[in-house]
This record gives sequence, C-alpha cells and structure tokens, in this order.
Amino acid sequence: MNRSITYYFAPQSPYAYLGHERLLRLAARHGATVDPKPFDLAAIFHQSGGTPVADRPSQRQRYRLVELQRWALFLGMPLNPQPRYFPVDQAPASLRLVAARRQYGTGRTLALASAIMRAVWAEERDIADAATLARLADDCGLDGRLLDLATMSPETGQDYQANTRDALDAGVFGSPWYVLDGQAFWGQDRLDFLERQLCAPASEARS
Repeated sequence: MNRSITYYFAPQSPYAYLGHERLLRLAARHGATVDPKPFDLAAIFHQSGGTPVADRPSQRQRYRLVELQRWALFLGMPLNPQPRYFPVDQAPASLRLVAARRQYGTGRTLALASAIMRAVWAEERDIADAATLARLADDCGLDGRLLDLATMSPETGQDYQANTRDALDAGVFGSPWYVLDGQAFWGQDRLDFLERQLCAPASEARS
C-alpha cells in the first residue's frame, strides 16, 4: 500500500529546515510519498493563537535560540540561529513552491524547498528577493523566470490559499506539520513518531 505523508510547512521555518531532509529520507526508506503543502503561517497563527517570534516575550526568544543551536549541533547541520534575512516575508518563496508543484511535480518542489530553507538558515540569502529565488530555482534545474511569472497567476494564489485552508481544517498551528493515516505530528522532533506510524501494520495504521 502506497502511504502518503501530507507535509504542511512554511519555508522560513527553522524547524522545517531542520526536519526537511530527514523527512525525505524517512519517506524513501518506507516507500512513502510526501505531499508538500506550503501554507501561510501568519494566517494560521492569527486563527490559532500563535505569536510571531518578534512578538514573543524575551525569555521565550532567548530559549528559542538555545534550542535551535542544540538541534543544529545534534543533527550536524549548518544553521545561523539569527540569520541576516529573518523575519522574512514568506509569500514570494511559498508562491514559487506552489507554482513549482504545478509545473514540475512534488519531487522537484521538495528539492526547491530544501534549497530555499538552506538559503535562509545556512547561506544568509533573502528568500523574499525575486532574483535570489530565481537563482535557487535555476540551480535546482527549474526555470526561475517561469516560476516568477507563474506566481502572478490566479491559479497559484488560489492553490496557496487552499493549502492554508486545508492546514486550518487539519488543525495545524505550527510548522512543520505532518499528517499520516489521519494522525497529526507537529514539529521535526516528532519524526520518530511519524516513522513508527509508517512501520505500523496496515490494520493498525487504518485504526
């Protein structure tokens, strides 16, 4: 049975970055597919009571930086916990990912998502900048100019809005968020639980 993991994420999310490649490897090990759904995190925060990083109390902001450094060290991943271009408008990158899904399919969209996340957290690049996004797309073998034009189409905007509505309907309140067999897993630190669900016998997976 082909299993599909619905993957709700915001491309500027550090925890999506920390979990992205591990999710893809996990899915590949178990013969599962990943259905990427970039969504508007600010809209979800507004609906679910979330608070943007800049508006959180100082002690929460300080501890967040500690946790990011811990996870990056533990995973052996490059990460600047205070990157030059953060906070950043996620819409330009998200719309290009939505457009890539339409033009190129899920696999190449996930590769572009990886490049975009790495650009924020490891490469000090601005993912709200059209030229930067075009170069990232080109480097992934996609047509950056084509994706730039596609972001202006009504269909791309509608798909992005639909992803956000789907996220809200699924109870999403943060990024990353994974759904498998109707069960939700919030955060890259829940990937072990997601893998356990993938390993569950078919009868248990459906229950």
